[in-house]
Amino acid sequence: MDLHQRARCGVQQAEWWRGAVLYQVYPRSFADSDGDGIGDLPGLLGRLDHIARLGVDGIWLCPVYASPQRDFGYDVADHCAIDPAFGSLADFDRVLQAAHARGLKLLVDLVGGHTSDQHPWFAASRRSRSGPMADWYVWADPAPDGMPPNNWLSVFGGSAWSWEPRRRQYFLHHFLPSQPTLNLQTPQAMEALLDIARFWLDRGVDGFRLDAVDFLTHDLALRSNPAAPAPGGQVPAKLFALQRHDHDMIQPASLGVLRRIRALLDEYPGTVALGEVSSQDGAFDRIAAYTGAPDLLHMAYTLRPLRHGFDRPTLEALLRDAIAATARGWPCWSFSNHDVERAATRWAPGGRADGRFTRLLLALLLTLPGSACLYQGEELGLPEAQLQEDEIRDPFGIAYWPEFKGRDGSRTPMPWTGGERFAGFTEAWSCPWLPVPAAHRALAVDAQERDPHSLLRFTRALLWLRRDEPALRRGETSPLDLPAPLLGFRREAAGRRVDLVFNLSGEPAALPPGLVGGRCGLGGFGAPDGVLPAHGFALLVPATAPVRDLAPAK
Repeated sequence: MDLHQRARCGVQQAEWWRGAVLYQVYPRSFADSDGDGIGDLPGLLGRLDHIARLGVDGIWLCPVYASPQRDFGYDVADHCAIDPAFGSLADFDRVLQAAHARGLKLLVDLVGGHTSDQHPWFAASRRSRSGPMADWYVWADPAPDGMPPNNWLSVFGGSAWSWEPRRRQYFLHHFLPSQPTLNLQTPQAMEALLDIARFWLDRGVDGFRLDAVDFLTHDLALRSNPAAPAPGGQVPAKLFALQRHDHDMIQPASLGVLRRIRALLDEYPGTVALGEVSSQDGAFDRIAAYTGAPDLLHMAYTLRPLRHGFDRPTLEALLRDAIAATARGWPCWSFSNHDVERAATRWAPGGRADGRFTRLLLALLLTLPGSACLYQGEELGLPEAQLQEDEIRDPFGIAYWPEFKGRDGSRTPMPWTGGERFAGFTEAWSCPWLPVPAAHRALAVDAQERDPHSLLRFTRALLWLRRDEPALRRGETSPLDLPAPLLGFRREAAGRRVDLVFNLSGEPAALPPGLVGGRCGLGGFGAPDGVLPAHGFALLVPATAPVRDLAPAK
């Protein structure tokens, strides 16, 4: 290998994240090893082979830090300790070592915008207006009439301000009142966050998923937000939508926070930062802004596509945004995660997905330009769990039931063995923290492993194809001019070309003659008779191009 080849190989290894697929693990619901009904790190360790065999590049692990669990881990009380419900630091180190031994990267959540109100930092800050941590959180005097300093609203409902009698001031919380907002514009608080990041980087993690980056800083003048028109002309259940969030979030100062984090990551070659961007207007522009410079994030995803329907105009706009964002930065795609209804239900015609539609969703997710996150159970086609009010644990859902049923429907336990009492998730005598839906048992891993035509086998085949095909992993993207109901785009790289065509309707649709003339079915996916079935898709290569062999879907 000459010097140029070595340099190119080094760049590719350092940029492993370009085109990578991360498997998101929500640990409370992945695998329980000790029978307490809550998933844990030893349980994850015992199921790592399932993740590795999928063909993903790494894992995004949701929080396992010490926490009172009011927001199920996103209310951190100690960023450098593992909550006993999940295990210990030694358990974490074993998971990290085992993941690396299987060729998997491991990203952990860095929750930097807020802490639990039980964090020692907040205990010190709330005690008085003087002291070394007095300004580590966002404090404000009351208005002359005793009301909060402005009209900012919490995402979870009500005012974003809570009164603290010891300081005679309000503190800001963008989410639950038990999640006070850190003031990262205070240098000492920013340094403390970097120390936390350094702690985990020194243990060997491969980077961070940065929670809620749009909320990292705020308008220091605390100006009130202007009103926004009511969606659809009606007052929504979630009043957060009745404001334009000009001052409580999406501030230029956040770029400074991201630069500090990136500078630290650059001290650890090969580590990366994945940012979560809100669904507020301009989400893809912010992805480009947050990832478009070498001193900012490596990649970012947004929940915005998850808030809209699955129709041709929406997907055409998504494709345009994807191409633009890739040209200016690096997007990451997430169709399902722990905060939203599962895509297999949310986007399915009539809310009931069949196997063909679920395959179409996965094919789109795994062929769009950029990187991708695959949420646990998405490879099984799990639908959203339909829970009763007394089964809800999410404080968001409890507050808004029944207009909004919360996030628990996407957080139910992973079904491993359908015939066992709790589908192999736990051996607990009593029920796990959330119930195992009956509809999920038939989709359990063991059943899909036995079925050569299962969605699990399909997902594994598509992921291995993506790893092997440079056009799908890092290729340039251009839209195809196709008649409705077809949607398509072309990926090109290293002399390879792949055309992706999706039938968005519930009826068969003929491929245009120009596409039929190409070779259909790269890796076995195609429409050899020139017709896509209802909700079918095809991966097409030129007739003269060699078709790469598909890695066996064992």
